[in-house]
Order: sequence, then structure tokens, then C-alpha cells
Amino acid sequence: MQARIGHAEVRETQAMDADKLEALRNKYTGAAAGEVHDPEFKKVVDLLFTGVERRAKPYAGVSTLLDAPLRLDAPSLADFGGLDVALVGVPLDLGVTNRPGARFGPRAVRQIERIGPYHHVHRFVPLAAMKVADVGDVPFRSRYSLADSHADTESMFAAARRADVATVAVGGDHSISLPILKALGAGRPLGMLHIDAHCDTGGPFEGSRLHHGGHFREAVLEGVLDPERTIQIGIRGPAEYLWEFSYESGMTVIHAEEFARLGLERTISRIREVLGTGPAYISFDIDSLDPGFAPGTGTPEVGGLTPREAMELIRGAAGLDIVGGDVVEVAPQYDATSNTAQAAAQMLFEILAVVVLAVQRRKGGRAAAP
Repeated sequence: MQARIGHAEVRETQAMDADKLEALRNKYTGAAAGEVHDPEFKKVVDLLFTGVERRAKPYAGVSTLLDAPLRLDAPSLADFGGLDVALVGVPLDLGVTNRPGARFGPRAVRQIERIGPYHHVHRFVPLAAMKVADVGDVPFRSRYSLADSHADTESMFAAARRADVATVAVGGDHSISLPILKALGAGRPLGMLHIDAHCDTGGPFEGSRLHHGGHFREAVLEGVLDPERTIQIGIRGPAEYLWEFSYESGMTVIHAEEFARLGLERTISRIREVLGTGPAYISFDIDSLDPGFAPGTGTPEVGGLTPREAMELIRGAAGLDIVGGDVVEVAPQYDATSNTAQAAAQMLFEILAVVVLAVQRRKGGRAAAP
């Protein structure tokens, strides 16, 4: 009897599957590529499809950061072109202490296709939620002077701040964070989520205070970075003895080994606790990733984060007052696979998403113009 009941149950299940298959056939057979029924997904399709079964080809047109609209005129306008968020290239590597080449980072990241546009975790299209554009690169007056290049960077980002435009930068070596923080943190020190292999709080190097290993010390001393609201994650490598400033100033340092023990959930809770409710910045150094994932960088350190872990850490800042961010130290010539640039573009997208969410809250949820 039990066996017969079992067979009956199987036959009934098969009949139900057949009915479901017939319903699916009736609904989807012959459907167009952009024909979807879920209301949320339909909004995305309407944004991406510009005609019958047509959408922008990822390999065609002019390459921009995250395929954002190109607005090279924006930095010269008082209102920064009416943008909400500007994506900015900072092709500078005069501050490196090891392998050069990060000046080619912005160009390499621009060459990456198919990042976004839909963010499946935050469930929105950042480029459509607010007015976002690639505004080109910082125009440097000199390819030889790091001090002049920092001044040019600070000037451009200060102009964006005056126009109430949030910024997300692609470097360049990590020293670019100093002039950006000086522009964005003037008059109100920022907190910071810093994901990196190195603390970057060292002292002068061979007579220079401007280099990619000491910019966050300088930012604290300039009064634009609040060390008590700064958390550094993924730290490792042989230069620990140079980073006492992080501890003495009150920064929260989570080494790669400690992160492995804490796990993502507890680390994200710590991020939110440290950053609090005040304005904060996200700085992502590609060498935070293990060089198995991102070999194209100037100072690789074995034993780093995975891309998935890094993405989750950035996503953990959603809902905080993130006023800007950067992705730095991509040196593409050391990576024949382009994986490093691919990872950098994804991190850029993750930072942009949490910045756009913060801008929406500050501006009352105003949507971008069509």
C-alpha cells in the first residue's frame, strides 16, 4: 500500500510539473529579449534597452569609468555640470616606493566592460538613481612634480565639493588620497573605511613627506581625517614597524589574520561602529586583495583578501554618510590577464553604489533627470 501511495505521489508531482511547464511556455515562448514581468526588473530593462531588443554594446563607443556618460566639461563649470556624483581619474604615480605604473590605472579601469549597471544586492541602478558622469582626469600642470600634482588634485576635488558634487576617484598611487581628503575634509574631519595591505601612516621617506606610504598620517596632521573614526582592514606585510601612528592616533587596525578570525559579519559591525553617523570616506587599495587575484599593483603582499570579501566590506557601509571614495594602486602592466583592473572596476562600482545611496538620503531621494 505504501509503495502504491508513493507512486501516486510521483505521478501527481509530474502532472503538476507539466502544468507549470505549459504555463511557462505560454508566458515566455516567443518573448523578446527585453520582455520581463517583474516590476523591479522591468524598470531596469526600460533603462537599458533603447529599441526593440537593442541595448548598448559593451565593446563599442568611448570607454568611460563604469560606462558612465562622459562630461569633460563638468569641472570647468561652476555647478560641475549639475552632477550628483563625479567619477574622476587621477593618473599619478610619482609617490610610489616600489614598482611604478599606477599612472595607467584610470585608463585600465576605463577599459573594463560589463560592470553593473544593476546592483543586485542594493537592488538599484546607481547610474540611473542620480546624475553620475565620468568627468575625465585631473589636469596636471607637471608630470614631474608630486607637490604640484597634489595641489591640482586638491583644487579639482574642492571645486566638486563647492558644487555639492560627491566624488569617486580612480588612481594613481595612494598618495592621491591626501589632496582629496584635504578638499573633502576641510572644516569637518572625515571618518574613513580604509581597505589595504598597508596602514600608510609612515613618516618621511628619504626626505619626502609626500609619498604613498604616509598620506593618512599627513591627513590626520592636516586636521582633515579623524583617526578615532578610521578603520583599516586587511593590514599585513613586513612594514608593521612603520605604522605606530595608526595605533597612537586611535585608528582601528584589523590585520588580515584578525579579519580571518572575526569574519565578515563582525567586521562590518565594527566598521559601522567606528564610522558612526558622521561623514566618511572609503579608500580601497587594490593590494588589499591577495596577489593571486590582483597581481597588477606596485607593492603586492601575499595573504590578502578575496574580491568577494572586499565587496562585502564595502557593501557593509551602505546607509552610512559616505561622501566619496577612491580605488588606487592599479598598475596594469604587471597583470597580463587584466584581472586586477577587473577587480578594481568592481570595487569602484561598489563604492559608487554606497555613495549614491548616501547622496540620495542627503538630497531627499531626488532621482536623476531622464
